[in-house]
Amino acid sequence: MTQQLTHHTSMWVERLARFGYASKGVVYGTVGLLAAQTAFGTGGRTTDTQGALQTIVNQPFGKFLLFLVAIGLIGFVIWRFVQAIKDPENKGSDAKGLAQRIGYAANGLIYASLALTAVKIILGSGGGGNSNSTEDWTGRLLSQPFGQWLVGTAGAFVIGLGFYQFYIAFSGKFRKELNLTELSNKERQWVMAICRFGLAARGIVFCIIGWFLISAARQSDASAAGGLDQALQTLAQQPYGPWLLGIVALGLVAYGIYMVIQARYRQIVTP
Repeated sequence: MTQQLTHHTSMWVERLARFGYASKGVVYGTVGLLAAQTAFGTGGRTTDTQGALQTIVNQPFGKFLLFLVAIGLIGFVIWRFVQAIKDPENKGSDAKGLAQRIGYAANGLIYASLALTAVKIILGSGGGGNSNSTEDWTGRLLSQPFGQWLVGTAGAFVIGLGFYQFYIAFSGKFRKELNLTELSNKERQWVMAICRFGLAARGIVFCIIGWFLISAARQSDASAAGGLDQALQTLAQQPYGPWLLGIVALGLVAYGIYMVIQARYRQIVTP
């Protein structure tokens, strides 16, 4: 009986994880598509993940679609906490393993906040789609003792995460997590190319956000901080801005596809 219950729980954790990856893919894909429309002059706007939720709810059957995304995001949060606490992938409790598991928990908290925003939008209480949450928490950190050091360290950490995305993209380490045996050689090559492009684009965005945080620390000014939306706007304002924004926007769409690929082909080990 206990074994049967454990199997049933594992099955649900796996389903929630897969649904969660797919929902995360929808959110990033929406951000990328809107930014691509801006870059190529066909409407659209640069936005962040919260703005993407607002865009989804404005579609036909938007509340139902957003409800599905919210369920998926909650599933993703549960999966991240399972990874952090139960350690089904055997990351271990040495320094490297603990760092990865703490990273899973932190990622879970970020997506819990996004899931809460989705629920608020569905219930019609806004959800702060236009507020700059990065600026808000940067301001809170700056007001603490050693606030500038804290924000600067956070910026360096985010840039580090950006370089880690580049490393995963170019080393192809993510390939080990995917079971692509049912795909042809050509299809596997396409999957790898899309995943690499998506991870590299996300790395670029992380580096820009990290640089914003370091600037905010140096100036002791929270308004210098910015999130995904501001990072995309900054790209658009550079020389050849529409081209730069277009490439990164398509990269974010590719990252969304990578998440959907994870949902379908990831080897998920449940506790």
